[in-house]
Amino acid sequence: MRNWVGFGTIVRREFKRTMMTINQVVWPPIITTLLFLFIFGVGLGSSVRLMNGVPYVQFLLPGLVMLNVIASSYDEAASSLFQQRFQLSIQELLIAPLSDLELLLGYLTGSILRGIVIGALIMAIGFLVVHVAPLNGLILFGFMFATSLLFSSLGMIGALLAKTFDNLAIVTTFFITPLTYVGGVFSSLHALPPLVQRVSLFNPILYMIDGLRFGYIGRSDVSPLIDAAVVVTLATAAFTISLLMVHRGVNLRV
Repeated sequence: MRNWVGFGTIVRREFKRTMMTINQVVWPPIITTLLFLFIFGVGLGSSVRLMNGVPYVQFLLPGLVMLNVIASSYDEAASSLFQQRFQLSIQELLIAPLSDLELLLGYLTGSILRGIVIGALIMAIGFLVVHVAPLNGLILFGFMFATSLLFSSLGMIGALLAKTFDNLAIVTTFFITPLTYVGGVFSSLHALPPLVQRVSLFNPILYMIDGLRFGYIGRSDVSPLIDAAVVVTLATAAFTISLLMVHRGVNLRV
């Protein structure tokens, strides 16, 4: 990377964009998390006291963290790039002295920062409300970063392929949200019927939530090494595809 100034400018703009829309991107996940903790953690936790050998609310919190990291990372990259495509302001970046890699990394870094910041806020809420702190910060951060990179890259791919804002919503509504909610946020894999367990193993989000949960509470349904291998492989593939699409100028040049 040579143009650090250009790269830094894109990152600052993306982060500033997040701060300017704080009522849309920061408060909703915080309020939603509090509702989940009280409704599922306190209400359901009174009847389901333990899950994987830990109090249910402790089991629930890592899933809520990853849920918000995924949603925030995808939304930031997808909405930011598509908005610039829609307004044709992306043309200004295309003629700037920025390489394809610098342009992509600028967007991805801003998106990853948003995902990690939102995840950190959810963890802070978890510590204050249910008094749960991560056991292994390095493993936890690794899964947060890799997952955020994956969904930031998918957001870039979606924004390059989308024709309307509705196309971006379709990905979130019919793919990301359902896979996240059945990916081990609310229950352990071992609590499911055998057939559902086998089907769930094809859900990639399961490995992201499971890996983060291992870093958080030291418990997992799948081997952490398998979790890491799946997440890193998918993140590398998504990043490579998004870089190739930017290099080819897919729907970037009019």
